[in-house]
Amino acid sequence: MTALVRKRHDRAAARRAADIGRRVEYVTFALAGEAYAVPISRVAEILKPLPITPVPRAPRIVIGVITDTGDERIGLLVDEVMQVHRLAESEIEPRDVLGGDPEPYLAGIGRPEGAILILLDLRPILET
Repeated sequence: MTALVRKRHDRAAARRAADIGRRVEYVTFALAGEAYAVPISRVAEILKPLPITPVPRAPRIVIGVITDTGDERIGLLVDEVMQVHRLAESEIEPRDVLGGDPEPYLAGIGRPEGAILILLDLRPILET
């Protein structure tokens, strides 16, 4: 029995070791009581909220603008920035696990130890 447990442990350890080199970093944030994450490579900076100028006749999803002199940047206003998770492929489930026809901005579900994260693909949101 001990040999069987050791063998399972060794396989799990080998799987974790193989995943170490293939991890993707995600920054996680809270919004309306849910935990979301986006690849950290898509994040330029995290700022405290600045004064926002309302945009007349803009869609409801546009809260306002913050002027920038460089290339156009899009900001997300979130409730809280939480932490960075390094997710291995084995910790990411495809978006079809949500059932039905998932929204195009849902990239999947991240399951790091002790958490469930909704992984977002911001491109479909920003293209609208």
